[in-house]
Amino acid sequence: MTTQPRNSVDALLERLAALPSLMVAFSGGADSAFLLAAAVRALGPARVEAATALSPSLPPAELDRARAFAADLGVAHHAPTTDELAREGYRANAGDRCFFCKTELMSVIGPLAAERGIAAVATGTNADDLAAGFRPGIRAAANAGALTPLADAGLTKPEIRAASKAWGLPTWDKPAAACLASRIAYGVEVTADGLQRVANAEETLRRAFAKAAIPVRNLRVRDLGGDAARVEIDAELVAAAAAKPEVLASVEGFAQVDLDERGFRSGSMNELLADPERYR
Repeated sequence: MTTQPRNSVDALLERLAALPSLMVAFSGGADSAFLLAAAVRALGPARVEAATALSPSLPPAELDRARAFAADLGVAHHAPTTDELAREGYRANAGDRCFFCKTELMSVIGPLAAERGIAAVATGTNADDLAAGFRPGIRAAANAGALTPLADAGLTKPEIRAASKAWGLPTWDKPAAACLASRIAYGVEVTADGLQRVANAEETLRRAFAKAAIPVRNLRVRDLGGDAARVEIDAELVAAAAAKPEVLASVEGFAQVDLDERGFRSGSMNELLADPERYR
């Protein structure tokens, strides 16, 4: 039986209860979902709101799920439009792309919170994120004054999933769902068409894997540039996928599509950076 990490969770609830009100930058993922639920427990739904940025980098289905989750908690949900593509640093897609993305996010959610009379904005950054080191987006959010209650309480990803399960949250085992821009290799310009191409490829592949009875959970189509793509899926399913080449052949929009034999790895594009520390 999974036990709830009481000490860390209690510390989180105490921190949240000390706030007058809170707006959660809500991506819909397991971390920000848990933070939103914790804020409601600590403050009540009337003093908590959620904001999910609407942009070409957000997979369409994620917005609907975020809205439904917020509605179940009884909190107001906003979907303000962000324009990361208007920022040159974001389009250039160097190792610090996430800095410009998060800067844009906070430039929209911060004023929205102020307009709504909300005292603070918080992100779903957890303790593991801080330990990972290479997180330029965290630096941007900190520069904008965003709170990181999960990290401050020392909550790690496994603890968040365990506590989410104990609370009955449907997101407790939700796979990681990073923004679509994370699929594009550093140095390859980020465009609206490029983001849509990746989104279409992943949607097509999910259908193809389901038809082939391959129960893929984690899936990424990595745009390597030059019309070449690399597909990452759960490592234990790589052999089954390799035995059915027609699945990869279903992808359109790329001249070459290869299966990564190493399987899915969160943040694998960072492996291609010669010096990730320079972007911290």
